[in-house]
Amino acid sequence: MSARILAVLLLAACLSLPAGAQFSGAADAYSGLYDSETVASFKEHVSYITSAAFEGRSPGSEGEKEVAAYVYGKLKDYGVEMLTPEEGEIFGISRHPGDTLTSRNVYGFVQGYDTQLRNRYIVVGARMDNLGTNELTVDGKKVTQIYAGANGNASGVAMMLELARMVSTNSLIFRRSVLFVGFGASTDTFAGAWYFLNRSFADSGLIDAMVNLDMLGTGTDGFYAYTASNADLNSMLASLSGQLQPVHPELRSDELYPSDHRAFYSKGIPSVHFTTGRYFEHNTPRDVAAILDYGMMERELEYIYNFVLELADTDREISFSNDPVELSKPRHEDVVAYYDCDVRPMFLNSPDPRQFLEKWVYQYLRYPPEAVRDGIQGTVQVNFVIDKDGKVRDVSIAKSVDPLLDDEAVRVISASPKWRPGRLRGEKVNTSMTIPVEFRLMKKSGKSKFGIR
Repeated sequence: MSARILAVLLLAACLSLPAGAQFSGAADAYSGLYDSETVASFKEHVSYITSAAFEGRSPGSEGEKEVAAYVYGKLKDYGVEMLTPEEGEIFGISRHPGDTLTSRNVYGFVQGYDTQLRNRYIVVGARMDNLGTNELTVDGKKVTQIYAGANGNASGVAMMLELARMVSTNSLIFRRSVLFVGFGASTDTFAGAWYFLNRSFADSGLIDAMVNLDMLGTGTDGFYAYTASNADLNSMLASLSGQLQPVHPELRSDELYPSDHRAFYSKGIPSVHFTTGRYFEHNTPRDVAAILDYGMMERELEYIYNFVLELADTDREISFSNDPVELSKPRHEDVVAYYDCDVRPMFLNSPDPRQFLEKWVYQYLRYPPEAVRDGIQGTVQVNFVIDKDGKVRDVSIAKSVDPLLDDEAVRVISASPKWRPGRLRGEKVNTSMTIPVEFRLMKKSGKSKFGIR
């Protein structure tokens, strides 16, 4: 077809559209003309999972439930033998007396062909939930922010679904069975992964390795693999990287992002986390489909498929650790959750985080004048680490409200005086914490105020 004929056809298509929609509609249609089947599927999955109707699919929400049903349907359509009912395998999390959150996992498997290895498993998992919504006030009006989580983690779920399609299509070359799991309530301390391993999947002792897919949509900024320095997995990754591949991950010794692989580490199961790492829009309302690089995702998918095939077909026994005694102790770079410490970190001799908020954060926090002018208020969730020397480091936003408020919360917490470090089994440890920093505007006066909910 000549360029002139193509231009005429596009013009005719534009003229047939409703007024005001001609140019944008034609541009959207044209942008997808050359999408591969895989890219088109990625876009379909991400579009559905990040739908505003699901309100950020927070753990236990109707949105998370709908996404779980979608994952179930797609896995089944792709030929995966489902092991959960359509509504998923439901579990509860008791967070406070009388407060139980109900979530669900969805999983099924593609059976391997080898009579000796078909009853052993490679698990491929991805978290389905995200942060939900946030209420804030702008110019005196209530505004609901939706944390769509396109990269975190619609990208990983889309990758898992398309990987399941490829494995199912080529099942005759996989010796071990491959189990695909959509984890619920992952943002709630990886509850879905813990429940799957400890309460749900009876054959967890037959899992040889786990592949975690979390945040894979911004590959132009890097593509990484983290194994917790597992020698066998590192060797397999190095061997595969010596072959012709569309893309190669950078092997990292530091954990770029905590995710469901941690539950498998706790169970002594070798695991690799594939990710494109943290990104500017992480855990903010700006994490939308437009930031994803689908072409790069397709190249990552091919590499991960080849790696899963290598795992499923290897005769090598993959060891969890060459030195399990050392692994049982806190390592230098381990970070322990605040509530997992035997002795929790203390600020001014108090382990209660409210002491830090009252005596430091709200004493030195300054309400940004631009935020006051625009009527912006809300609660910023901030992550940070208290290291073994009591210094505060690695301050980051867990849940954003607005860049103005986010930056001020990070500034004050980063300047914190030393704490008394936490301890685990008698040893000082690096401890991670998350605290809510509330910015409020007083009615009518326009004055700023900080406080604890």
